[in-house]
Amino acid sequence: MKKIILSMGLLMACCSISANAQKYTIIIKGGHVIDPKNNINGIMDVALNGDTVKSVAKNIDPKLGIQVVDAKGMYVTPGLIDMHSHNFYGTKMDQTYSNGPNALAPDGFTFRTGVTTVVDAGCAGWKSFPDFKKQTIDISKTRVLSFLNIVGEGMRGGTYEQNIADMDPVNTARVAKENPDYVVGVKLAHFNGHDWTPTDKAVEAGKLANIPVMVDFGGSTPALSIEELFMQHLRPGDIFTHCFGQLSSREPILDVKTGKIKPFVYEARKKGILFDVGYGGISFAFSQAIPAVKSGFYPNTISTDIHTGSMNAAMKDMLNVMSKFLAMGMDLPSVIKASTWAPAQAIHREKLGSLTVGGLADVAVLRVLKGNFSMNDTGVFGFFDYTGTKITSKEKLECELTIRAGKVVYDLNGITTPLVVASKRN
Repeated sequence: MKKIILSMGLLMACCSISANAQKYTIIIKGGHVIDPKNNINGIMDVALNGDTVKSVAKNIDPKLGIQVVDAKGMYVTPGLIDMHSHNFYGTKMDQTYSNGPNALAPDGFTFRTGVTTVVDAGCAGWKSFPDFKKQTIDISKTRVLSFLNIVGEGMRGGTYEQNIADMDPVNTARVAKENPDYVVGVKLAHFNGHDWTPTDKAVEAGKLANIPVMVDFGGSTPALSIEELFMQHLRPGDIFTHCFGQLSSREPILDVKTGKIKPFVYEARKKGILFDVGYGGISFAFSQAIPAVKSGFYPNTISTDIHTGSMNAAMKDMLNVMSKFLAMGMDLPSVIKASTWAPAQAIHREKLGSLTVGGLADVAVLRVLKGNFSMNDTGVFGFFDYTGTKITSKEKLECELTIRAGKVVYDLNGITTPLVVASKRN
């Protein structure tokens, strides 16, 4: 009997050790955690179990993890949120961004830059949203959300986006309310007329659905007043994208003569208007951004406006845009906040954008590359805008690893041990 009891005790002890050894599915060891929501900025370990963050603490025993990520010398952040993206890709060649060739399948361009959530900025309108959901949202590993275009046909280009008759606040709000898990706001873009009607229709839809409006403001000649836009048409929480653009058809936020932010822009920020980068193809100029950043006027949110044009031009990707703001003097914690927690708040998705214990396990592991200056003019990272203005920096961000919903979806240099978990092999 004693032998039986002893054997059972040993068996239970072994089971207990085995259970403890598998307490976490992934442990990220030794990285510098930057989690703006929770005011964490230091060397910590992060433990995940399934799709949930279980612990953020010092010296978590690596034996407790099925997989261990060696993040020494790297930065561990919440999964990045690209709040201005274009993802309603398709084969209708005459429809540009709405089921057309200019948009991008998200999974090919997100995880390699630490992005776990994208917000499609107006490719789909209320008429085309069902197709967008079926073709893109439902089949993507990336979390795909949507700013619903006030134009029912969405971002089809040309005369379609000038059709005020197709700007329907009631149906836009209806579809938004029918899809609360996916639609986070309303988008106005590309309207060329000197007319406030589209702006007011977009805001009306936002009011009806209780969601923010993102405005890509500008195509009219003469340009409409952004002071009037901010102070008379938009609400607190509405978003002004392409905030550092400088085009003849769009009034800039910086006075080009004085090099200073216009006073009413500060008043708009106090009111609660959010300023989003929305880099794009020709919607960002260093002539606006550098003086703004140097004066302390940082964007609320950093985003790419990624599409087939911008990704192959000056913009490139999310980390390249973030690196430009580092190069201009924005500190790394502020850059991370503008790419994680701030956009999560802007789109009212406060469960995203942080490493809160009990929260979603979306994580980015980033490295700050350092230039090698052992010889003159070597190791300099170059950044340019569409005007041809170029700046250089000694640092550039690179993604080492991305975790989406608790699973490693990108590992640049194989910093995960083991790289493959036997039970998860395909």
